[in-house]
Amino acid sequence: MSTYEEKIRFLAEHTYGSWRPQKGWKSPLFITKVDGAYFWDHKGNKYLDFTSQLICTNLGLTNKAISEAIKKQADEMPYISPGFVCEAKYQATKALLEVLPKNLTKIFYSTSGTEGIEAAFKITRQYKAPAYKIISRYRSYHGSTGASIAATGDPRRWFAEPVNKVPGVIYAPDPFCYRCPFGLDPDKCSLQCAEYVDYMIKMEGNVAAVLVEPIVGTNGRIVPPDGYMQRLREITRENDVLLIADEVMSGWFRAGKWFAVNIWGVEPDILVTAKGSTAAFAPLGITATTKEIAEHFEEKFFAHGHTYAAHPLVLAPVPAAIEEYKKLYESGHIDRVGSYLGKRLRELYDRHPCVGDVRGVGFFWAVEIVKNRETKKPFNTRKDKAEGKPLMVDKISAELMKRGVYLLGWITHFIVTPPLIITEEDVDFFMDAFDEALKIADAEVEAPQPYKGYWST
Repeated sequence: MSTYEEKIRFLAEHTYGSWRPQKGWKSPLFITKVDGAYFWDHKGNKYLDFTSQLICTNLGLTNKAISEAIKKQADEMPYISPGFVCEAKYQATKALLEVLPKNLTKIFYSTSGTEGIEAAFKITRQYKAPAYKIISRYRSYHGSTGASIAATGDPRRWFAEPVNKVPGVIYAPDPFCYRCPFGLDPDKCSLQCAEYVDYMIKMEGNVAAVLVEPIVGTNGRIVPPDGYMQRLREITRENDVLLIADEVMSGWFRAGKWFAVNIWGVEPDILVTAKGSTAAFAPLGITATTKEIAEHFEEKFFAHGHTYAAHPLVLAPVPAAIEEYKKLYESGHIDRVGSYLGKRLRELYDRHPCVGDVRGVGFFWAVEIVKNRETKKPFNTRKDKAEGKPLMVDKISAELMKRGVYLLGWITHFIVTPPLIITEEDVDFFMDAFDEALKIADAEVEAPQPYKGYWST
């Protein structure tokens, strides 16, 4: 029988590690056990998961109700062609329509968030033809396949160009008050970032849709200022342009509500979600549209589909996951622990000169580190990431692993997105480890100055 080390070497040689030079994929951790918000490696080391793996295991790494739903479906009907319907599809659709924004009435099922975005692109361009342009934003991530990577603003898109570049995507400025692209004070800016989208639509012509993460995920947990999402909804309606909400990360109580758009009472024309829909127990993508869009395809050919669309084994856990979310929310746990997490994270600013900004809501936070608070100079840039240079966030993440905490970093900030099931005690354990690990960056800051940034809550 192979040893764990032999298995690691075998897998490193014969499988690809994603989003990295492969020289960094020589000794991946071999995980042998998971339980709730914790996992263990083959050496018996225990880790508290404070990023929900890839911001997807919202209900932890184990949940009996969801597992049982999948087992039951596997015994009864593991697969049926998407040309048929079955009980799993009925129950999942019924449960979803109870929690989605009320104007969304028809769903296309796929197997990931990136496929959900692909479906949204195709639906949009068929519905709005001859208009075809999609306005995305620079600080965004929408997936890794053709259209979704084209709409992605972060440096992972750079490697897909021009090989996998889908035409017709343009980028708008972000509602990022800490690093405002217009250099404006958030209290006096009149939502210039939203108004510029209006300008783009009018100047570009042929714009079919505006695609946004209501709260930005990987690229910073950017909570837009009050009024931004409402104004964006007004602008898209005034210009007869669709609003697509990418809630792959921000949905499923990650931001304290079923979906982040609920915070502002905004109803998009299309909503894409995935990850938390099954709590990552099965790979599901959801693209939900309005009745008006659905009616367009009553006579028009709906030109999309694939073998695993509406896979019954993937749909089976949806109702169970929704019930688990309901119980957790109604118990008050999400509000209570989410508030405690935010309170503890904000304390970091007073203790660490490397902390430039703490922003987020609920279980969806970013801690941004800087070399100089006054200038907001980062330790690393997008170019550093693309060129494979050592990143400060990676050094700190590695130190956290030694202390029993799994926390991902992305270029300039940390992705603080723990499972919704964590306790206040878990938060305290994480904070103790994070306090120590951040000292690595503290040692390299340039003359810290009084904070002049903007707290987004």
